[in-house]
Amino acid sequence: MRAWLAMPEELPAFQRLQYAFAAAVRGAAETGLPDGVPAERLSLYRELIFHNLESFIAAGFPVLHELLPSQDWESLVRDFVRRHRSTTPYFSGIPAEFLAFLQGVRGMQPGDPPFLLELAHYEWVELALSVAGEEPPEEHAELMADALGCRIVLSPVAWPLVYEFPVHRIGRDHQPVCAPPEPTFLTVYRSREDLVRFLEINSATYRLLQAIDTEPGLPATVYLEQLAVELGYSDAREVLDYGSGLLRKLAVRGVIGMAAAARATGR
Repeated sequence: MRAWLAMPEELPAFQRLQYAFAAAVRGAAETGLPDGVPAERLSLYRELIFHNLESFIAAGFPVLHELLPSQDWESLVRDFVRRHRSTTPYFSGIPAEFLAFLQGVRGMQPGDPPFLLELAHYEWVELALSVAGEEPPEEHAELMADALGCRIVLSPVAWPLVYEFPVHRIGRDHQPVCAPPEPTFLTVYRSREDLVRFLEINSATYRLLQAIDTEPGLPATVYLEQLAVELGYSDAREVLDYGSGLLRKLAVRGVIGMAAAARATGR
């Protein structure tokens, strides 16, 4: 039996049997069937557990499931069931456990699509945002009227992300074999209509959102002036002019909002 599946010492006999049975059901046991367990019964349990988890994982990673050949997909899920030690008892946590398995225990394997890990992460992000307990910020006329005069925050359900592959476009008709020269910058967010959406952005907008997330609640001009310095502008006015319209567009989508302190004190 693998080291991390080894049962604690000095357990009662019935618990030792439970450990052995669980390992055998998962396909992780290397010592054969537990004593007294018929092979056909073990096979039934093994298939029930596999198909239950497989259907849940397939629903959470629909594009990855569609793109992998059925034999490869089944092998991947069986490997997860056999080798991954989950830390959550909840079904809602299985997608995060599956992603952790792909990124850590398994990693990339020969024959994998080169975008496998990034696509899996992107699909998990969509699922994670759909069930997150936080809400997008409320609309505020003040922010729309004078974005540069407001203190702003990033929505708790908006995540700025960067990928080597254009994960939002990957599908049956678009499966790149190598990463393009430029990375893909995205903001994946949950809208006020409770829909998970994505916005393709450029590197400058990505840096702006990162700065807002790192130090929330500062005046919008502070973020834009910092960005102007990063971009090499000696005069920040052009960045401020462009940024004003950009912030309004992000506010309409619910990607950013006004800081609570700014609303309470009128800035």
